[in-house]
Amino acid sequence: MTTSLEGTWSLILGASSGIGLANARALALEGVNVLGVHFDTAEGQEKTAATVEELRATGAAVHFFNANAAAAATRAELVPRFAELTGGRPLKILLHSLAFGTLLPYLPADGGPAMTNRQMDMTLNVMAHSLVYWTQDLHRAGLLGEGSNIFAMTSAGDQRISANYGAVSAAKCALESHVRQLAVELAPSRVAVNSLRAGVTVTPSLERIPEHRTLVELATRNNPHRRLTRPEDVAEAVVLLSRASSSWITGNIIGVDGGEALTT
Repeated sequence: MTTSLEGTWSLILGASSGIGLANARALALEGVNVLGVHFDTAEGQEKTAATVEELRATGAAVHFFNANAAAAATRAELVPRFAELTGGRPLKILLHSLAFGTLLPYLPADGGPAMTNRQMDMTLNVMAHSLVYWTQDLHRAGLLGEGSNIFAMTSAGDQRISANYGAVSAAKCALESHVRQLAVELAPSRVAVNSLRAGVTVTPSLERIPEHRTLVELATRNNPHRRLTRPEDVAEAVVLLSRASSSWITGNIIGVDGGEALTT
């Protein structure tokens, strides 16, 4: 059975660009109210303000907050505000799409810098552990319940090695492990938890990877659809999966890549 999403609430962590932004747009068009957390400069905030107005034009309630989504203080401040805005109703959708980490090799190459303890810890905390902390706080506040869906963005970098991707790869593996554990612990509450493994997608986070041009060329050449994954492809998957009334699809790594993983 499927249900309408109209009038439900979503929370997008990393809402102002890339996959997070595409999901905000797709969900608003479905009548889903959108709470977003993003971390932008003054210039970025101007663009985000315009985006909020664009989303509100759909008739959805939209509230974005410029704050560090990986900080405990942010959760302490925003979770009670979210409870007020939703009237205490559980979220239908929580999307974890935080893509901020250190892109350095573990060992110095050609006299360049190598990964430090602090950089490693920050990368794992932002891109993986923060999913657990947000889930804990939202669950404690009654904002996760029967019918809620949690999605966390992973990538093929959970398996593949490149010179500068080590810490992010470790974060993706940790994220997937967190998803499996949360899926089991939240099953009695009828909350579904899944990882979405997008194909190579041109986003600001991808463009920060030194090898991104090679990744783009390889994926474009080998993807059976002869194109890259788009943020909108991921948003469509979130909408479709969120319409399910059952929590039986849970604990998975779901490919949203047009078959890219089959041919590269």
